[in-house]
Amino acid sequence: MLSDSLIRSVKRSDRPRKLSDSGGLHLLVAPNGGRYWRYSYRFNGKQKTLALGIYPEVSLARARARHLEARRLLSDGIDPSVERKAEGKTFEIVARQWHGRWMTDRHARHAHYVLKRLEADIFPAIGSLPVSEIPASAFRDAVQKIEKRGAVDIAKRALQTCGQIMRYAVANDLADGNPVADVKPSDVLKPHRRRNFARVTAQELPSLLRSIDGYVGSQHTRFALQLMTLTFVRTSELIGARWSEFSSTARRWDIPGERMKMRTPHIVPLSRQALLLLEKLQQISSGRELVFPGDVDSTKPMSNNTLLFALYRMGYRGRMTGHGFRGVASTILHEQGWPHQHIELQLAHQERDDTSAAYNHALYLKPRAEMMQAWADHLDLLRREEISETKASPA
Repeated sequence: MLSDSLIRSVKRSDRPRKLSDSGGLHLLVAPNGGRYWRYSYRFNGKQKTLALGIYPEVSLARARARHLEARRLLSDGIDPSVERKAEGKTFEIVARQWHGRWMTDRHARHAHYVLKRLEADIFPAIGSLPVSEIPASAFRDAVQKIEKRGAVDIAKRALQTCGQIMRYAVANDLADGNPVADVKPSDVLKPHRRRNFARVTAQELPSLLRSIDGYVGSQHTRFALQLMTLTFVRTSELIGARWSEFSSTARRWDIPGERMKMRTPHIVPLSRQALLLLEKLQQISSGRELVFPGDVDSTKPMSNNTLLFALYRMGYRGRMTGHGFRGVASTILHEQGWPHQHIELQLAHQERDDTSAAYNHALYLKPRAEMMQAWADHLDLLRREEISETKASPA
């Protein structure tokens, strides 16, 4: 018969050890120090083992109680392993329970995005599996599928979220172990190298928006930064914009291929906020062809450095660049659950050959327009929150 003092005194060894209690109940001590309650029994002539929990989360007394219940089922001709599986909860059920508890001290918007990512990427893959029987390989396959579509950051976060859910399952006796605990993103996801442009975090974005709105320099510069936040095009594409490229009726901005990095046309659906901004710009354009003319020579676009130096003057040297708006938008839109392909098309990241170029730039225009309007509305919400927090701060 086991005792708590005996269990606590057991030291690690190179091989698994089995400490017997009675009636087939035993404690399996793993090389890593983990202690797992097991019940060995025979059913229909076959040797079987039932997991009863992890010590010390499941105490000796509790393990004996579970063991007794399993033996009662066995005496009634019921396989306790099958009975437990029938009553077992799926990963999706447990994940939603975890989310309900986890979200209590999280921002509502962030909590919504986490659940949305689970619903889009994880539940279809493993949501129906019993939470106590999911192997590490199932989580690996699920996040590698996300990685294949290019969403490496989302794949890493999904793996981390799955680890939290499984830890919750173990703590609440819904699973005996956490198969994600010892899996690092680098173990299952390919190294991802990319050029890093300075950019603010999502948490810093509201303050940046407020700084841009209050910029006291050139009106054209302020409007350019505001349009950049709404459209997240490349700096060269923004400053070279011509009025002939915009259509308020069609609510879109058609950038010709010769002005694009990929040398193929690009369509930017325009939100209500972007259209209103363009109306203000037209009032100060004085009939010029360029939307953002240079200060010295109005027949040439403003300099690439104009926006960068404006950010410097606002205190964002080394913290934000024109290209940074693209990264911030991509990160937030992915977190909000917008389809990766729609985001990549809007960023004009897609590799396109000459044959498909005439078609691909116009793909998913309706959902992309919805996404761009939602993005503009999100920026307005961030501005309101920033103003509200500023008013609430003590003087």
